[in-house]
Amino acid sequence: MHASRTIPSLPHAKRLAPVLILSGLLAACGQAPQQGGGGFPPPMVTYQTLVAGDVPVDFEYPGQTAGSREVEIRARVSGIVDKRLYTEGSQVKAGQPLFRIDPAPFAAAAAAADANVTTAEARLKQAERDYNRLKPLIEAKAVSQQEYDNAASALDIARASLKAAQAQARASNIDLGYTDVRAPITGAIGRALKVEGALANAQGDSLLATMAQTDPIHVNFAISEADHSRVAAELEAGSLKLPEGGYVVKLKTAGGQWLKQTGKLDFSDYKADNNTGAYSSRAELANPKNELSPGQFVRVLLSGATRPNAIAVPQRAVLDGPQGKFVYTVGAGKDGKPAAVPAPVVVGDWVRLDGKEPNGWVIKQGLKAGDKIIVDGMARIFFPFAPIVPQTAEEAAKAAAAQHAPAAKQ
Repeated sequence: MHASRTIPSLPHAKRLAPVLILSGLLAACGQAPQQGGGGFPPPMVTYQTLVAGDVPVDFEYPGQTAGSREVEIRARVSGIVDKRLYTEGSQVKAGQPLFRIDPAPFAAAAAAADANVTTAEARLKQAERDYNRLKPLIEAKAVSQQEYDNAASALDIARASLKAAQAQARASNIDLGYTDVRAPITGAIGRALKVEGALANAQGDSLLATMAQTDPIHVNFAISEADHSRVAAELEAGSLKLPEGGYVVKLKTAGGQWLKQTGKLDFSDYKADNNTGAYSSRAELANPKNELSPGQFVRVLLSGATRPNAIAVPQRAVLDGPQGKFVYTVGAGKDGKPAAVPAPVVVGDWVRLDGKEPNGWVIKQGLKAGDKIIVDGMARIFFPFAPIVPQTAEEAAKAAAAQHAPAAKQ
């Protein structure tokens, strides 16, 4: 919500009473008041001369954080959960052991498979000796062809048996390694979904925990169809210019705090969601100190776009009247002296003129470059075309410094 002021609407008699009293007091002291609002001296106001230029424009959307990688920790072998090896809700590193499945049956199977390999290697060596012994004899026709063929066949079988035993040993040792369930990525891990003593079934109920990579972190948000169409139309018309290097993404937490780190827009869907009609988008930000956690609601600010040759005014200068929004400009009254002249305006974007928070309006209609608008002192303007004493911000600052100088010397 933006702050705005309305034209005072006090009954004329109530406004006039203190003015008449003050005028009477001035007359009694022999001072004739200058003609301002109701006999008051013309009020001092501060004005600003408008200049057209590139005005930065931000687009703000609600969003929710998510891990840049979200994974499930599952048991790859069936067995009893022997121990949980991490602290729930903590940060873990890739390769860190998280759970241990009872390794005893897998260690026994691996040992048996290794023994089978040893046996197969011995059989292969014997088959090679038999074959090598018969090979010169068959050439001398000292043994039968059948005996030689049997030796060659036994050698082939021994080689195949060794390969099968080696494969079984590798599989058994892999299963033994899987009894230590390790983190596949570095990130935050949630609560354990299996307690010690529970059965982890690799073919069914195998989920042990979930975890997410939080540095970098993703922020998901949606751009409404209306905003998407409006931006496209303004780009086509040339009234909006997108940043060449892409948007700079800033985040505000639910507590209203801006995060120091910025990010970039790394995904925008080419089509609208069938259910919401909005375009899904995603930003990526560095999160080295884990200030953000997956699932947080945040405000996403896309900055870097500009409105070329635009007019922007401070928010406080825009007032609300019966006919809509207006500003006071420095013009001339009937007597030719400076007066507060109201100018109806049509406002556009709410923009940041300085600082991190929006504090100004883009003016779509009603003002042009060179116009002088009143930005301070509007509270002392009681009616349109009231006489005023205009001054620039620099002049106001000098006057304030001069006023406080004598007090400082004393």
